[in-house]
Amino acid sequence: MENALMISVVLLWVVVIGLIMVVIALARQIGILHERIAPAGALSTGGGPKVGDAAPSLAVKDLAGEVHHLGPAEVSLADAKSQLIFFLAPSCPVCKTLLPVIRSSARAERGWLDVMLASDGELEKQQAFIEREKLSDFPYVLSTELGMTYQVDKLPYAVLIDQQGILRAKGLVNSREHLESLFEAKKTGIASIQEYFQQAG
Repeated sequence: MENALMISVVLLWVVVIGLIMVVIALARQIGILHERIAPAGALSTGGGPKVGDAAPSLAVKDLAGEVHHLGPAEVSLADAKSQLIFFLAPSCPVCKTLLPVIRSSARAERGWLDVMLASDGELEKQQAFIEREKLSDFPYVLSTELGMTYQVDKLPYAVLIDQQGILRAKGLVNSREHLESLFEAKKTGIASIQEYFQQAG
């Protein structure tokens, strides 16, 4: 009887030790997974104006005929807002999936942010795209010059200019998290989440 009790106690300790080892291994794997899925920032590209510099001063006309001034503010700073330029194209499927995010961000951040859509290409296709996706609430600019100024070679791409005309963030945006990282870059003064993690070491 005593032998059976002793054996059961030993087996119980073996099981407990085994469980402790499994918990430690799982905790380690969770830590590794947490590092791998760290918040993603917009994927900044090296070309075009540098973040932190004054944005190139441009005047662009939207399809409704209204002229928009980009870059250093030409109105009093009390009235100025930051400007988000979202580059897209009718043939870009990721751009379409981000349109609800653009709409919700424009509503949520309207107190300090104006949103503009920018593209180039055939006017008829762009107008059909605007009608199909119900984008008439946004200024919609067709400007090759604007895309070339920021050296946009992949879509969707976004540029954030603050109310003083300083380029605060830019990059490829494939998700809500990428877009929101541009806003965080403006708030923190750090150009990108990637730069933040590099500084954090």
